[in-house]
Amino acid sequence: MNNHANNNAYVLNIRNLNLWYGKDQALTDVSVDIEAQKVTAVIGPSGCGKSTFLKVLNRLIDLVPSARVNGEVLFYGEDILKNHVNLVNLRTSIGMVFQKPNPFPKSIYDNVAYGPKIHGIKSRSHLEEIVEESLKQAALWEEVKDRLNQSAMSLSGGQQQRLCIARALANNPEVLLMDEPTSALDPAATHRIEDLIRKLKEDYHIVIVTHNMQQAARLSDRTMFLLNGELVECGDTETIFTNPEDKRTEDYITGRFG
Repeated sequence: MNNHANNNAYVLNIRNLNLWYGKDQALTDVSVDIEAQKVTAVIGPSGCGKSTFLKVLNRLIDLVPSARVNGEVLFYGEDILKNHVNLVNLRTSIGMVFQKPNPFPKSIYDNVAYGPKIHGIKSRSHLEEIVEESLKQAALWEEVKDRLNQSAMSLSGGQQQRLCIARALANNPEVLLMDEPTSALDPAATHRIEDLIRKLKEDYHIVIVTHNMQQAARLSDRTMFLLNGELVECGDTETIFTNPEDKRTEDYITGRFG
C-alpha cells in the first residue's frame, strides 16, 4: 500500500470559493486549508452548505446542472476547478463515502474490485490482493472473507458502509470525503466506523461532514463551522469546542440554535 504521507502540511487549499444553485448562493467566499494527515470535521446546521462543500472537493457538484462555482480549490497546488482536469483521476484521488451505504448490486468482491478494474488492473491475483487489503483496512475482511461471492446487499447496514469505505480505498485515494457516514447506522455500527476513521487517518487525509457534535469532538483534529454558506471559523477541534473565537460558533456548539 502506498503511504500518502508527504511533506506538504496541506493537501487542499481553498480560496474564495463561491457556489450558486441557480440564483441561490450556497457557499460564500469560503477560504480554508485542509491539513494533511488530519481528520477535518465540517459542522453546521442543516442546509448550511456542508454537503455542497464536500461535493466541490471532488467535482461531484458537476452532476448538479444548476450549480455554478467560482474560486480556487488547490489539490497539492493544482486548481481542480479548471476545465482540463481529468475527473476520473480526481475522484480516484479524492474518494467519497455517502450518508446512506450505497453498495452496487453485485458481489462483495466485485464491489471492491470495481475501481481497480476500471483503472485497467486485469490480473486476478492482483485484484484479489487489492480486495483483501481494502477489506482489511475497512475492518470487514474477517466478517466476509468466506462469502466474497455473495451479494453486497446481504450485508447489514454497518457492514455495507464499511464495504463502501473499502470500495473507496481500493482506488488508493489520497483524500477520503465522508458525508455523515454514520447517520443511517445504529450506535454499535457507528462506533466501529469511528474506530475505523481513527485508524485510517494514519494513511489518508479525511474530511467528514457530521451533524453530530459529539462525533466531531471525538474524531476530528480540526473543525470547520459553516453557517448559511459562510465559514465562520476553522481551527483546532479542542479550541473550537472549548474556546471559539466567534459567538455564533459558541451558540451553535452549546445548542442555542441548529
